[in-house]
Amino acid sequence: MTDTTGGPDDAVERELRDAMVQRLIGLGTARDSRVVAAFRSVPRHLATPDVDRAKSYDAEFAAVTKTDATGVDISSVSAPRVQALQIEQARIEPGMTVLEIGSGGPNAAYLAEMVEEDGRVLTMDIDSDVTARASAFLTAAGYPNVTVLTADAEDGAPGHGPFDRIVVTVQAADIPPAWIHQLKEGGRLVVPLRMRGMTRTVAFVRAGDRLVSDGFELCGFVPMQGAGENRVRLAVLHDTEGEQVALRLDGHPEPDTAALARSLFTPRATVWSGVTLGGTESNEHLDLWLTTALDNLPLMAAEPGARERGLVASASPLGIPTLVEGSSFAYRTVRATDVEDRYELGAIGHGPHGQQLAQRLVSEIRIWDREHRGDQARIEVHPAGTPDHQLPAGRRIERRHTRVTITWP
Repeated sequence: MTDTTGGPDDAVERELRDAMVQRLIGLGTARDSRVVAAFRSVPRHLATPDVDRAKSYDAEFAAVTKTDATGVDISSVSAPRVQALQIEQARIEPGMTVLEIGSGGPNAAYLAEMVEEDGRVLTMDIDSDVTARASAFLTAAGYPNVTVLTADAEDGAPGHGPFDRIVVTVQAADIPPAWIHQLKEGGRLVVPLRMRGMTRTVAFVRAGDRLVSDGFELCGFVPMQGAGENRVRLAVLHDTEGEQVALRLDGHPEPDTAALARSLFTPRATVWSGVTLGGTESNEHLDLWLTTALDNLPLMAAEPGARERGLVASASPLGIPTLVEGSSFAYRTVRATDVEDRYELGAIGHGPHGQQLAQRLVSEIRIWDREHRGDQARIEVHPAGTPDHQLPAGRRIERRHTRVTITWP
């Protein structure tokens, strides 16, 4: 839907877009030829004028556009890799009506490319600053047919649906009933759903009053605001600048933070599993198994300085599953093997029962390897009042609006 004039700047931009698209294809996040064409068409750099143009076309770069008073990121233009991943999950066809929850600008333009001229796209956000930027971008980029709405998405977009697809670009801990009711039967909802601390963008299909997963991918998004806000809490074990170590609590029991902080400085106990992963093999299905099988498993977030000092052996911006019991804890780790680009999974424990907790983690790693490796969990979302006997067996996550279940083959 955009035109270029053929000038030098346009030639540079075409090169940047082509390089981005080739990277997305190489990452496996842009597979559909129509998705590839959409990402070649949108001048996404117009949404982030303060960002270097080449950086705005970096497949892995997410541009933060707003933070709250405490410095927490509350709005961003997601990385092209994540946007392509979600659009692939949505399986959008020409002529569809699509709702985007969480505006940024470029993603709405990609959706408009996917639905083509006979389709409709509505993008909404609770923050008027965000929707103003999105409107300005869509006008400048040549997408006047995208409707921009400023409202709390807890109620969806009454009067604009029903929708063939709903794509949520902010982290959600729950699924409001409006999202299900405004989605057509058999329609797809793609949402970064936080489950026991772990966020995955899940492709759900509506089946009556429930949602059934049809694939998911690990991801990170800024949290939802408004009526649906439900942020994780931090239990800080070590607070030195650059070395912070904390547990992210998402419905987990209140820990004995002081005792765990003392245990962090005790000698570690290490247990190895004999289970290995290839260097490019994701551990996301393993981590979902661990959070399904074990009760008190918050995520441990640690800054790089904590690993450099030797306080922790592993650090991840998304957090590492950590089994907590009293004053002891154990977390997943890896080590290189004699085989090039292959790593052995294990666990490190701290505290008086650190060895036993590490052994429990390793036991579940072995069960995953023996019984569930190669499997994908099934995630279902049911209304909050659904009786237990109508829910599938497995891990249950209780939210205000829904009961989420995670089951394995």
